[in-house]
Amino acid sequence: MNVTGIHHLTLTVLDAEASAEWYQRLLGPAEVIRRVGDGWTRVRMQWPTGVVIGVTRHDGTGAVDRFGHERVGLDHIGLGCSSEDDVRAWAEHMDRTGIAHGPVETVPYGWAVTARDPDGIPVEFFCSRT
Repeated sequence: MNVTGIHHLTLTVLDAEASAEWYQRLLGPAEVIRRVGDGWTRVRMQWPTGVVIGVTRHDGTGAVDRFGHERVGLDHIGLGCSSEDDVRAWAEHMDRTGIAHGPVETVPYGWAVTARDPDGIPVEFFCSRT
């Protein structure tokens, strides 16, 4: 039994449609499937690269709830890039599309640039030095 990678990521958000729009503005158009269940609404997005992100609005989530990386659960989303130039290209893309982000960071093990989605969840584009 082997795990070959992460198949998909599903996030709880306050507004599934607004979050889906933001992720597609960031990552480009995706194949979208909408689902509704008992107490929730989900937008599932799949990009041509195979990356799948779902955003779910739960009826029980408080209207003023916000993401906090210091709480138990998700800290951030890390999306892999193949080179430092790709990380810098994502920063330029976010500049062009009006998505706020931090600086391109050089760390001992690679390069990263991070934006925050509408709920404050950090989305990092990262390239390892190895």
